[in-house]
Amino acid sequence: MRAARLIKMVLLLQARPVMTAAELGRELEVSERTVTRDAQALAEAGVPVHADRGRAGGYRLVGGYRTRLTGLARSEAEVLFLSGVPGALREMGLEDAASAARLKVSAALLPSLRDAPSAAAQRFHLDAPGWWQEPEAPELLPAVAEAVWDDRRVRVGYRRPDRPEVERDLEPYGLILKAGVWYLCARAATGRPGVPADPGERAGFRVYRLDRFTAVAAGEDRFVRDPAFDLPRFWAERAQEFARSVLRETVRVRVSPAGAARLPYAVADHGAVREALEQTGAPDVNGWLTLTLPVESQDVAFGQLLGLGAELEVLEPPELRARFARNARALRELYE
Repeated sequence: MRAARLIKMVLLLQARPVMTAAELGRELEVSERTVTRDAQALAEAGVPVHADRGRAGGYRLVGGYRTRLTGLARSEAEVLFLSGVPGALREMGLEDAASAARLKVSAALLPSLRDAPSAAAQRFHLDAPGWWQEPEAPELLPAVAEAVWDDRRVRVGYRRPDRPEVERDLEPYGLILKAGVWYLCARAATGRPGVPADPGERAGFRVYRLDRFTAVAAGEDRFVRDPAFDLPRFWAERAQEFARSVLRETVRVRVSPAGAARLPYAVADHGAVREALEQTGAPDVNGWLTLTLPVESQDVAFGQLLGLGAELEVLEPPELRARFARNARALRELYE
């Protein structure tokens, strides 16, 4: 533990010209007295750490000293590519590895490029959850993330809506963070450990919500990844399939030019709206378009389309048109 802290202290001083004991203490999560002892230990080991006293004083490395301890560990190199999503790293339990990786990269940079990491951080930040949401990281996320990184088979308890809880033996391939919700892409564990199973034996890849996991137990067995599997492509295809699978009904509507412009923002599936607008015929003399729109249900369509007000007229189905008419009469009575 102390050896790792001493290395981190050297890397911090290599990345910055001068650091006070208080600054080092905050970075290393130790007291200033421990910083003083660590600096003394480094000096005794031959690392030229010098302490300048006074108002502008602090600790620094003398004579442009540079350590060669900048090789990235595998886990540090992997999480370095995720360093723009600190919240996700923290939830997966990888924040310390990312911090160490950034320090090593900073220590290896030329002095003229030392501000590159902070410059990038000030120009790009990813905030995954949607507005007005307070997402909570699933309690079992770190255990699942560790199994994903190590290619270890896991046995999980999974709670399904309106159905009994089940146990599954899975090969966890990848994690996805979508709008503040964590998902696991995995497939059923079959065959012998460490040996690829016959493709005919396995089911396809499935997606599991991590907040429905009730237990996770990682085994000692590692699985062999399918080299043809592409997580981003799989998720894009699955997300599109899911979005279309919930659009089980259709409604026929007329929209004004203003309504057509606002329609993609009123309906959740923007792609379905764009396709419907592209497939519609020519507008009438007033510029209104008639189109068929796929929707999840009449209840959902009512809630989404109501916001367009008089810029949209529902033509079919008759029961939804009647519902809009009743709402219009109620509004008229209310405001008169």
